[in-house]
Amino acid sequence: MSATSPLSSPSPGPLTTKGASTNIVWHHSSVDRAARAHQRGHRSAILWFTGLSGAGKSTLANAVNSTLFEQGLACYVLDGDNVRHGLCQDLGFSDADRTENIRRIGEVAKLFVDAGVVVLTAFVSPFRADRARVRALVPEGDFIEIHCAADLAACETRDTKGLYAKARAGVIKEFTGISSPYEDPEQPELRVETGSQSLEDCVSQVIVYLEEQGIIPAAA
Repeated sequence: MSATSPLSSPSPGPLTTKGASTNIVWHHSSVDRAARAHQRGHRSAILWFTGLSGAGKSTLANAVNSTLFEQGLACYVLDGDNVRHGLCQDLGFSDADRTENIRRIGEVAKLFVDAGVVVLTAFVSPFRADRARVRALVPEGDFIEIHCAADLAACETRDTKGLYAKARAGVIKEFTGISSPYEDPEQPELRVETGSQSLEDCVSQVIVYLEEQGIIPAAA
């Protein structure tokens, strides 16, 4: 594939950073995204699973990941709890910390896309503006917002950790859905009824979408 392929990431050239780093210049890789896609036989993308705690984000993301892996595709799951054990262990659950958490994940996910990997992210990511900022990091069509739709009652019945009970008792502060808001996606690429559909049906819905969009090859 040529350097002008739509799979290629924009060439940023010299950057003016908004962060603390200065005197930095973008270094162009000797192997670009298009070459990786050509070698692997599939596109890369961000599958952004969002929804309330207990909506089934991690369960669905990992089930889709297993299906992709079995097909021999390059894929990886970034899970909300796992990331907070390392990359984001310094962050709490204030609005500002939630925004920074998603900003970091967005930047990591962008690297995975450039590496030619289908990256599946399972985060509550409650604020539309934060999700929109991640979408803006990558070319159009590379960010696939998947709303894991399950109402609060269904999520509470799945609460094996007892988090909702603690939140309602005031033990856990700033808990999404109880004491902190969740903003439903307005126009997600996919709305998956994880509160009522079987896991198998939910996985199938995601896989069919990826095939229809030409991100992964159709199963033989």
